[in-house]
Amino acid sequence: MRTKKIHKKYYRKQAGIFALIRKIKLWPSRKGVLHGVKFFEVRGICAEIITHCNRRVIIRDSRRSRAVRWLRNKWYSGECNECHIPRWKLEKFSLTSFSRHYGSQLK
Repeated sequence: MRTKKIHKKYYRKQAGIFALIRKIKLWPSRKGVLHGVKFFEVRGICAEIITHCNRRVIIRDSRRSRAVRWLRNKWYSGECNECHIPRWKLEKFSLTSFSRHYGSQLK
């Protein structure tokens, strides 16, 4: 069985939270648990996230929020057992780099 090599992805450090979550499909809770995003819809300056474990979260657009900092720095204590995040997605997330002057702006 062949496995695909996961390449390192580069994104801009100051990318907006909506574009970042739409691309990565992961959400860190306040306790540090990483959830998989099942549904994401932007509603003006807010957005609604529904995770695979059917938790509903309303977020505001921010570039300096707790969740964006945790995603950029890859801070999380564990994965949600109910969301069943695939191992390849966590490996891809661990290889993602955020740079100030280099990478996709996620527009």
